[in-house]
Amino acid sequence: MPKSKRNRAVSLTKTKKKGREHKETIVNSIREAVENYNSIYVFTFENMRNLKFKEFREQLKSTSRFFLGSNKVMQVSLGRSVADEIRPGIHKVSKLLRGDAGLFLTNLPKEEVERLFNEYEEYDFARTGSIAMEKVELKEGPLEQFTHEMEPFLRKQGMPVRLNKGVVELVSDYVVCEEGKHLSPESARILRLLGIKMATFRLHLICRWSPEDFELYREGQDESDVESA
Repeated sequence: MPKSKRNRAVSLTKTKKKGREHKETIVNSIREAVENYNSIYVFTFENMRNLKFKEFREQLKSTSRFFLGSNKVMQVSLGRSVADEIRPGIHKVSKLLRGDAGLFLTNLPKEEVERLFNEYEEYDFARTGSIAMEKVELKEGPLEQFTHEMEPFLRKQGMPVRLNKGVVELVSDYVVCEEGKHLSPESARILRLLGIKMATFRLHLICRWSPEDFELYREGQDESDVESA
């Protein structure tokens, strides 16, 4: 009887090699991009939405390139100190690759980049664990936006509902979420059903590097912090 493929041993050496090769590919891609673009920005993001980000990236692909992933790999690509930086002053960029951050390399003018990032906002439904931006409360009475088939589902979400002559009805006031508190899975589902979008996908510029100069955008961070980080 032939051996099942599921039971076939996988060499950890091969797995580690593939991981190392992938990292080396990223490092080489970033270093090549540094030579091809005039300036480099570090940006951070909140409420990332992959599809929206992909659209933004496509919009700029003729003049720019984005890198997201392991901050450590991106730091190694650029150099983390004066001793190993690949271009003069570029280690300052590495120091600011923290948390939810990425690299944006571009030939666009500085003013155009600042406008694009500052104006970028995409609204979406909040996910479980997100912070509620406002209190949402439903008052006792009919919920005519929901069909009678929705009543069992709404009850499962903890809503005090019943059917009254085929109409979904709240038997008492119900607070879906409180401002400043984390959303439960049930709250996130109800907000989606109500069409209430509480999440805003935003991009924030942190710094800009070019062969001529280095500029910090983030408030409360000065260049001495970057040097000593």
